[in-house]
Amino acid sequence: MNNEQLKKSLVKNNQPAYRVPQIQKAIFQTGISNFMEISTISKELREFLVRELDILSFSVKKIVIAKDGFSVKALLELRDGLAIETVLLSAGTGKWSVCVSSQVGCALNCQFCATGKNGLRRNLIAEEISDQVLFWRQYLKKKRGADKISNIVYMGMGEPFLNWTEVKKSLKDLTDNDLFAFGSRSISVSTVGIAEGIILLAKEFPQVNLALSLHFATDEKRNKYMPVNNKYSLNNLKKTLQNYFLKTNRQVFIEYIMLAGINDGEMDAYELAKYLKSIGKRQLLHINLIKYNQTERGFESTSGNKVQIFKKYLENNGLSVSVRKSLGQEVFGACGQLAGK
Repeated sequence: MNNEQLKKSLVKNNQPAYRVPQIQKAIFQTGISNFMEISTISKELREFLVRELDILSFSVKKIVIAKDGFSVKALLELRDGLAIETVLLSAGTGKWSVCVSSQVGCALNCQFCATGKNGLRRNLIAEEISDQVLFWRQYLKKKRGADKISNIVYMGMGEPFLNWTEVKKSLKDLTDNDLFAFGSRSISVSTVGIAEGIILLAKEFPQVNLALSLHFATDEKRNKYMPVNNKYSLNNLKKTLQNYFLKTNRQVFIEYIMLAGINDGEMDAYELAKYLKSIGKRQLLHINLIKYNQTERGFESTSGNKVQIFKKYLENNGLSVSVRKSLGQEVFGACGQLAGK
């Protein structure tokens, strides 16, 4: 919801200043989905706000729920008719992660990702980004009562650092104690390696988590499957991460999708270990090995046994590694599967 428009509407209605935080709390933290649900304000004011404002900046076109109920994907139609997807995920603990999109589509065309297949349509504005979190907060209030959103990840459609102005505004809203009131460390921003964005994150949001979608440890392979590497090479990324560590001393998550026969061999493990150790500060690097999730791009996922061999090699080289549990596959809401349809 547009917070500034809310303030203007209340001034227009000659409301006292204390109405602003009162309504903000009901919308952003309590998760009400209709102004008529706010019992602490008059019926006349509720009706006025219904006429004046939309709580969400999009309409919900479709919701797909996994059989176990712990993966939910929503297709959202924006005011201009374009569509994005957002995902709600849980390991069944009562805590949920929200995966938000920052762009309609993506210009980077990583060969294994469904989002980039149709290119970039436009950037999302901050309201459209944070409203995805607001929508899921409303959803949990209605469907699961006491369950809470514990983490927000900018890992949906788009490259966040290519829309930094609006992503920055959305991060400010999400961490504003008068609005969403999330802690910075409960938020992660994922990038394919936009160097300028990584440094801006370190400067402006040093406590927000950084995830780097690396996936390949040689320029030859990364150039082939991730065209962005032609501009932001592995050597460029190394220097950027070294700079990031100097500014934040915070852990970075290295995302590595396992593609059968492409980046999962013994030499790939060797090159990955060699590259990460060359960065230094290996205690601040944690590798997430990720199962490739089926898309129309034609790749296959590495077998579980081979993933474990790969993991063991990295651990033997003194690196911290996890095999990330894959969530959202059933609803086509897992890593690399979002396509806005």
